Amino acid sequence: MVPVFKVQGYLRACLDSILSQSYGDFEIVAVDDCSPDACGRILDEYAAQDSRVIPLHLEENQGIGKARDAGALKSRGEYILFLDSDDTLAEGALQAIADRLQATGDPDILLLNHVRTYWNNRVQASAAGEMLAAAGTDVFTALERPEYLNMFAVVWNRAYRRAFYVDEHNFTFTDGIYEDALMVYKTMLTAERIAATDHVCVEYRQRRQGNSMRTPGRKHFGIFQQYARLFDFLDERPHLEPVRALLFERMASHFLFTLAREDRIVPKDRAEFFKLSAAQYKRLKPRNFVVPEGSQGIRFQLLDRGSYTAYAAVTYATSTRRDVIQRARKAKTKLGKTAYNRLYRLHLRRPVDENLAVYAAYWNRGVACNPAAIYHKAKELAPNVHGVWVVKRDAVDTVPAGVDYVVANSPRYWEVMARAKYLVNNVNFPNDFVKRPEQVHLQTHHGTPLKQMGIDQQRFPAAAKNMSFGKMLERADKWDLSLTSNQHSTEIWERVYPCAFEAVEYGYPRNDVYFKATAEDVLRIRGELGIEEGKTAVLYCPTVRDYQKGYVPRIDLERFCRELGPDYVVLVRTHYFYGGDPELEALQERGLIKDVSRYPVVEDLCLAADALITDYSSIMFDYACLDRPIVTYADDWEVYSRARGVYFDILSGQPGETPGATATSEDELIEVFRSGAWNSGRAAELRAAFRERFVQFDDGHAAERVVRRLFLGQEPSPAVVPLDERTPAPAPSALKARIVRQRTGESENERGLIQA
Repeated sequence: MVPVFKVQGYLRACLDSILSQSYGDFEIVAVDDCSPDACGRILDEYAAQDSRVIPLHLEENQGIGKARDAGALKSRGEYILFLDSDDTLAEGALQAIADRLQATGDPDILLLNHVRTYWNNRVQASAAGEMLAAAGTDVFTALERPEYLNMFAVVWNRAYRRAFYVDEHNFTFTDGIYEDALMVYKTMLTAERIAATDHVCVEYRQRRQGNSMRTPGRKHFGIFQQYARLFDFLDERPHLEPVRALLFERMASHFLFTLAREDRIVPKDRAEFFKLSAAQYKRLKPRNFVVPEGSQGIRFQLLDRGSYTAYAAVTYATSTRRDVIQRARKAKTKLGKTAYNRLYRLHLRRPVDENLAVYAAYWNRGVACNPAAIYHKAKELAPNVHGVWVVKRDAVDTVPAGVDYVVANSPRYWEVMARAKYLVNNVNFPNDFVKRPEQVHLQTHHGTPLKQMGIDQQRFPAAAKNMSFGKMLERADKWDLSLTSNQHSTEIWERVYPCAFEAVEYGYPRNDVYFKATAEDVLRIRGELGIEEGKTAVLYCPTVRDYQKGYVPRIDLERFCRELGPDYVVLVRTHYFYGGDPELEALQERGLIKDVSRYPVVEDLCLAADALITDYSSIMFDYACLDRPIVTYADDWEVYSRARGVYFDILSGQPGETPGATATSEDELIEVFRSGAWNSGRAAELRAAFRERFVQFDDGHAAERVVRRLFLGQEPSPAVVPLDERTPAPAPSALKARIVRQRTGESENERGLIQA
């Protein structure tokens, strides 16, 4: 049973971990607790593919406890296993559970082992592993083995016999958080037959952000009511008196743990929380209770005394020692700060300028990409917001006339970074940028992810290249909004950058031009590029290889151009990480290709091209907006996918994964064009499925939606135009036909080429 709420970045991994189990006799009752993101759609997608997935959509959000209740009632299996939707089942978990249930004669509860998994791939064993192993195949009650009440009190590390849980006792969760503890103790104390397995069954994800238990607020005061209910339960069952002291100690430890967590109890509420903890401690303290030894015992005594002042003093002394150590470690770094840093600190004391926006793209390479499209739309719709671009010193000459800019690390740079209300970038700002609470940071990204990104790169040394993932996440912690152009990106960014930003599914502003450009624009760009009338232009855009140094040609371009013949012209654009290539320059001088690697506007190149050849570059997702042929040339797929990691198989030929014709060798690539496969009906079918998946929110109005939300505080509008109602810029091939008809005297109106 899987309760689901706001976990779209993790839900697929959760479901896949269950569906891939070797033991297949199960059902997944997945309860969509009125999740505002795409969780409901993901559940329906999985249900359509596998009948074992049973989605249940609640009309109102009811909380995790009530969602679990609904799922338990819907379940039909002999056992219920609660799995949180951001966690995963370990390999072989269900088989291990089934084997132990059979060996122990179908107990009421089977206790399970788990591990904690962290974003940095660290795995931590549970504290209960040895105790679970010691149980062997024994069957017992909690009174017989009270030490098992010390296990982590959550419902997902145990399997419940459905008849025991639903039919015989009708267990239900209470409202509020900390509901797990109450349910765990009540079921453990009620069960007549408990067994255990030390097989690791659950992988408990430790999320950096987004865990409701790690969100501070008054809701954490609900812990007192949950434990009050537990002791009411004990009072009604005198035979449970032997475990009262143990459960009291568990309660007091839980109070102190919660109080010490800044991500649960905010400073202004600590005295009140302590006071309530002390009151409940005194009221429920068993006779002859023995206080534990050590520092924990001291805190118990302070609860008994009800002295928050003394508690705060003890806590302060401990934290002060820790802070002294941390400050000593940072002292050397602080001594090396520059005068600019002091200037920056001065500007940080000045008020934020509500009408100032800072833009940057591609590590300050110039005015480009999504930030550029947003900048131009903001000048139109929010002219009161003054935009300033951050550029490198060697990129100053590329800044268009009339665009205000600052050179990175100049005195004015520190001023605008400190005072701008809005910060827009398609990569991260530097580590030393301080994000003020009043500032709003929009991360636009610069592509749809095929290759693995963020913390997923940790598994691929060629991609990581000594990257500090901790620093990377600290930079991403500064994002307020994360812009996406499709649901795939939304899910990936949420998971690989586990931070507290909000995803905004408005489309990529840089792609607006593909729906705004006219036939005249296409012809003008082709003319500026020197593409002769009547020729088929093929744009070749290979991406960077993390496992190679420098640009390495993957096609014999001289041969390729010769084989294609004089009716084709090949535009070659290398990745911006590379400098100029002498071989490409030589081929261009001979008139064999057009080297457009330094052409400033890649969108113009896409508009001019009849077809795209690429490998793993995100340009394929943008080019798909134009609904023109895309050829995937991946001669090193096996090496690249192992060295860099990918999210799906671009060569699979499956709808939604492959955008058109494919080739894995130069000969195959040539044959793709000779045979016409590049522009075939099959290629068009694949492209249509690819567009349906990845051209979700790109419709020509993305920049407007961003500007209205970010700068004007309005609801994003207009609404996204349905895919089948969008009209991209006309393809050059259509224009060729029009030119021929114009020369023969046939009007465009007669052929239906002019649209109202």
